[in-house]
Amino acid sequence: MGKASKDKRDIYYRKAKEEGWRARSAFKLMQIDQEFNIFHGVKRAVDLCAAPGSWSQVLSRNLYLPAKLSSDGKDGGLPLIVAIDLQPMAPIEGVIQVQGDITNARTAEVVIRHFDGCKADLVVCDGAPDVTGLHDMDEFVQSQLILAALTIVTHVLKVGGKFVAKIFRGKDTSLLYCQLKLFFSQVTFAKPKSSRNSSIEAFAVCENYSPPEGFKEKDLYHLLEKVGTPSGADDLDCRSGWLEGPNKVYIPFLACGDLSGYDSDRSYPLPSTEGGTYQSLDPVQPPIAPPYKTALEMKKASSHGAGTDTSKLSLDPQTTL
Repeated sequence: MGKASKDKRDIYYRKAKEEGWRARSAFKLMQIDQEFNIFHGVKRAVDLCAAPGSWSQVLSRNLYLPAKLSSDGKDGGLPLIVAIDLQPMAPIEGVIQVQGDITNARTAEVVIRHFDGCKADLVVCDGAPDVTGLHDMDEFVQSQLILAALTIVTHVLKVGGKFVAKIFRGKDTSLLYCQLKLFFSQVTFAKPKSSRNSSIEAFAVCENYSPPEGFKEKDLYHLLEKVGTPSGADDLDCRSGWLEGPNKVYIPFLACGDLSGYDSDRSYPLPSTEGGTYQSLDPVQPPIAPPYKTALEMKKASSHGAGTDTSKLSLDPQTTL
């Protein structure tokens, strides 16, 4: 009953399972592409914070698989897609997986080696921290994650390339917009139709990567700290307050996706079946190493006998008990 009611309540959750997507977030990237055509001309792509892999699936189906079919079995010239995450991910055809930290320059070196010394045409990031429900806190942490993603973007993205990242909208959104504008000539905040209206999430679509003249990757955070600070006040902290009043910034915002399509906040009737009973589908790809896995193993071990030495159980570094 629980699964069926969720299928009825969230049409994109249901459609994701029916169409073979690992998560409903796949529709968000596809709707962004419909509006901005971000996949056009892309031969090398990077998916940051990729697990469980729905955005990597979209890249594979839109870039790798069509090129593979048109090449008549030849491997030459196929698009290259690299997915990066701290967590392991089930394989996806045409996607090279790197288990690493997106804030580490050495991870960027691994990506460039996979690209034979070339740089990426497109970098996407759908990563987000565990939300607390405190919007100001969640927005701040999410913006810091995006700036951390810039660490690898500035290393692997070619001039003229594109970057798409999840954001949380809030009172400091103007500051993040100005920071991204340092590196991209065009930045638009977009809200796909598959993103719930009740959610503060949106996506920064950054086009035409053009870093400042003389920019060096090691100076990234020093440069970002100066954004929003009035001239002659370099000793002051960077705050979004400087972007109000006469310095107010107006952010381009666009709702994307087919307006005649499914509404993520509406309930839809379940499709009728031959037997008359709708059967909810299982997720396409269960998590490989969920954070709760070790906790469940410890609980099972303790229930089979008091005095079990749980100190001998190996803990995943990402596990939260």
